[in-house]
Amino acid sequence: MLLCTACLVGLQLLISCCWAFACHSTKPSPDFTLPGDYLLAGLFPLHSGCLQVRHRPEVTLCDRPGSFNEHGYHLFQAMRLGVEEINNSTALLPNVTLGYQLYDVCSDSANVYATLRVLSLPGPRHIELQGDLLHYSPKVLAVIGPDTTNRAATTAALLSPFLMPLISYGASSETLSVKRQYPSFLRTIPNDKYQVETMVLLLQRFGWTWISLVGSSGDYGQLGVQALEKQATDQGICIAFKDIVPFSAQVGDERMQRLMRHLAQSTATVVVVFSNRPLARVFFESVVLANLTGKVWVASEAWALSRHITGVPGIQRIGTVLGVTIQKRTVPGLKAFEEAYARADKGAPRPCHKSSCCSSNQVCRECEAFTAHTMPKLKGFSMSSAYNAYQAVYAVAHGLHQLLGCASGVCSRGRVYPWQLLEQIHKVNFLLHEDTVMFNDNGDPLSSYNIIAWDWSGPKWTFTVLGSSTWYPVQLDINETKIQWHGKDNQVPKSVCSSDCLEGHQRVVTGFHHCCFECVPCGAGTFLNKSDLYRCQPCGKEEWAPEGSQTCFPRTVVFLACQEHTSWVLLAANTLLLLLLLGTAGLFAWHLDTPVVRSAGGRLCFLMLGSLAAGSSSLYGFLGEPTRPACLLRQALFALGFTIFLSCLTVRSFQLIIIFKFSTKAPTLYHAWVQNHGAGLFVMISSAAQLLICLTWLVVWTPLPTREYQRFPHLVMLECTEANSLGFILAFLYNGLLSISAFACSYLGKDLPENYNEAKCVTFSLLFNFMSWIAFFTTASIYDGKYLPAVNMLAGLSSLSSGFGGYFLPKCYVILCRPDLNSTEHFQASIQDYTRHRGST
Repeated sequence: MLLCTACLVGLQLLISCCWAFACHSTKPSPDFTLPGDYLLAGLFPLHSGCLQVRHRPEVTLCDRPGSFNEHGYHLFQAMRLGVEEINNSTALLPNVTLGYQLYDVCSDSANVYATLRVLSLPGPRHIELQGDLLHYSPKVLAVIGPDTTNRAATTAALLSPFLMPLISYGASSETLSVKRQYPSFLRTIPNDKYQVETMVLLLQRFGWTWISLVGSSGDYGQLGVQALEKQATDQGICIAFKDIVPFSAQVGDERMQRLMRHLAQSTATVVVVFSNRPLARVFFESVVLANLTGKVWVASEAWALSRHITGVPGIQRIGTVLGVTIQKRTVPGLKAFEEAYARADKGAPRPCHKSSCCSSNQVCRECEAFTAHTMPKLKGFSMSSAYNAYQAVYAVAHGLHQLLGCASGVCSRGRVYPWQLLEQIHKVNFLLHEDTVMFNDNGDPLSSYNIIAWDWSGPKWTFTVLGSSTWYPVQLDINETKIQWHGKDNQVPKSVCSSDCLEGHQRVVTGFHHCCFECVPCGAGTFLNKSDLYRCQPCGKEEWAPEGSQTCFPRTVVFLACQEHTSWVLLAANTLLLLLLLGTAGLFAWHLDTPVVRSAGGRLCFLMLGSLAAGSSSLYGFLGEPTRPACLLRQALFALGFTIFLSCLTVRSFQLIIIFKFSTKAPTLYHAWVQNHGAGLFVMISSAAQLLICLTWLVVWTPLPTREYQRFPHLVMLECTEANSLGFILAFLYNGLLSISAFACSYLGKDLPENYNEAKCVTFSLLFNFMSWIAFFTTASIYDGKYLPAVNMLAGLSSLSSGFGGYFLPKCYVILCRPDLNSTEHFQASIQDYTRHRGST
C-alpha cells in the first residue's frame, strides 16, 4: 500500500509539473475531442519520435515539421469513425452518446503525459489520492491504444491499479498477457506467442534449421527474438547468428556495418527480422548498402506489409521476403470518412511560434491542412491496423451496452466505474462485419495470421497471400507453389548447417550447435530411431539390424528341424543301423551255439549290440527343437552306450590274448582271470566309471535347452549347453582312452588264429572312429551354425557304424555266406595250425 501511495504521489507531482511548465492554456484541436455521456481515450502516433541519442531527459514535441505519420493518422480516423457510427446507431447504446479524448503519442514522454491526462478527474487537472481505488471515477472509462509494446506496457502499468480497460490495437508482446502485472490490458491484435509459433512452423515447413535472427531494440523486438530463439531451439532449429538493432542505429555507422559483415559471413540463408518499422527501415537500408543478396527474409507482423520498408530503394534485390501478417480486414466507409474530413472546412492552420501552444499533443497542423488531393492514401497495412482500432472501439461499446442494461432498448445512465466496464468487455462476443469479436482469459483476440510473400514481378510492389495459420493448436496451411523464389529454377533455398544423414546414420555433433554434425553409420545390432537422430538405439534381444539400419528385424530362430532333407537322411541312416543291430541280435540268438558266435563272445555280444542300440537311439535327440529330455539324454546315453561297447571290445580282445598267449606261460594269471570272472568285472567297473562321470555331468553341468544370441547377429540358435561343459569333455576323454585300449589289445592279437584274429577289422573301425571325432571337432571349431548337431550326429553314427561293421559284420558274413567256416572242425584246424606255427617259431 505504501508503494502504491508513493507511486500516486509521484504521478501527482509529475502531472503538476506538466501543467506548470507545459502550455496548459492550449486548446486542443476540435478533431481530438468529442463530448459525450461516457468518454473514451485514444492514443495514436500521429507523428514520429526522434531516433537520436539523448544525454538528458527531454520532452518530445509531437507536432514537428517533417514528422507526420500517415499510418497513425489512419488509426486516429478509424476511432473517430467508430464512435460516430455507434452514436448514430439505434441498436448499440441507444440514447447514450460516446465521446472521446484523442492524444498524439509520438514519444514515450507524450505517451506518459496522455496516460496521466486519462487518469485525471473531471474538472480539476490532477489525480486524487483515494484509499479505495474501486470508486475512483476519472473522466475517461477506457483507453484505445497505444501502438507499441513499450508504450502499452507503460500505460498498462499506470492504469492497472485503477483497473481501467486498455485495449491496444498494435502491442503484441506476450508479456502483456500476464494478468498479474497487467490485469486491465486487452488487445485486438494477436499475441506474439502465436506469431512466433507461426514463424517456427514456417521455418519447419521448408526445412530451414540454420537461421540468423535480428531484432530491434525495445520490448517488441527483444522479447520477440527471445521467444523465437527459445521456441526455434526447442523444435531443433539452430541460431547461427543473433543481433539487435539499437535505437541509435544509423545507416552506414560502424554498428550496422559490423552487423552486415556478420550476416554476410554467416552460412545461414534465412534471416528472421523481428523488428518495429523505424528500425526495420534502418536495417534494410543497410542491407541494400552492403549489397547483401541471395537470402530469404522472414518478416514479423510489424513491417511485413509496411510501405515504409518496401519503399527502400533497391530492396527488391535482397532476395525472397516472406512475412507473417494479421489477416487483412477492411473498415467499411473509412476511405470516404477521410475524404469527407479532408473536404471539410477546418479553418486555416494555426501558426506555431516558439514558446507557443504547439507543444500540446492534441494538435495536428498537417491534418488540418489536408485536401482531397494531399490526404494520405489508405493502404492495405494501415487498413488492417485501422480495423484493429475500429474493433477495439466496438468492443468497449458492446461492454458498455451490457453494463448499462441496453438490451431492453433503453440504457440506464448511471455512474460507471472502469473496473465494472472491464468485467463486461471480457465477456463480449459479437459479430462485426462477419468477424467474431471476443477475448480469451488473457485478453487476447481469437484471430489468426496470414502468410505472405513479396512480389516484385510487376512494375510495383505487391504481395501474395500464401495461406494462413490457425489455432489452437497453431497449424499452418499454405500453398508453396505461389512463391517466386530468388534462386535458379525457382527451387526452395536450403538453410542448414549440415545436410541430412542417410538412413541409418546417426548425427555426431561438431561444435556448439546440434544442427552442425557429421554422419556416422549405426553399428550392427543398433538402429536409428527417427525420434532421436543423435544416438543409435540397441535392438531388442530377439531382434537384429545390419550396419546403417533405421529399424530392427526379428531374429530367425533356427535349429535342426526334422523336416529338413539332412534330417531325413540322418534319420534313415540311424534307423537302418538300429534295424541292422536288431537283425544281428536275432541272427546271433539263432546261431548262439555255433563256433563263430561263441568266438565273438557268446552272450557278451548281446550286451555289445544293446549298447550300440542305446547309443543309436540317443542320436534321435539331435533332431528337432531341443528339449530338456533330449539335452539330458542324447550325449550322456551315447557316451555310456559306447563305453559299454568299447569295454566289451577291449575285454574280448584281452581275453583272447590271455587264452592263446598267457595260458601256458602264466597259468596262475589265466586261472585267476577265469575264476574271478575278469571279463565281466572289467566291463562292470569300466561302465560304472563312465556312469559316474555322466551322472556328475548331468547334476553339476546339467545340459539344458538354451537360446544362443551371440554367435550370429540375425539368428537365435536353439541348442543344448553340453558342448561347453567339463562333463562332456571328461566323458569323451574316457571313451578315447577305452578306444586306445581296445586298439592296443586288438593289435597285440594280430597273430592269433585266423578265426580269432580280429585285429584288422577292429583296428580299421577304431581308426574310423578316431577320424570321425577329429572331423567333428575340426568342423565345430570353424562352424557354429544350425547344422552342427547334424555333424555331431553323423560323427556318432559313424562311430557306432564302424564299431558294428568292424566287429559284427565279418561274423554275419561267415554265418550267412560261409557256413562251412562256422564249424567246430574248421576252428580246431585253425587252432592246430596256430599251435604248429608257434611251435616251429
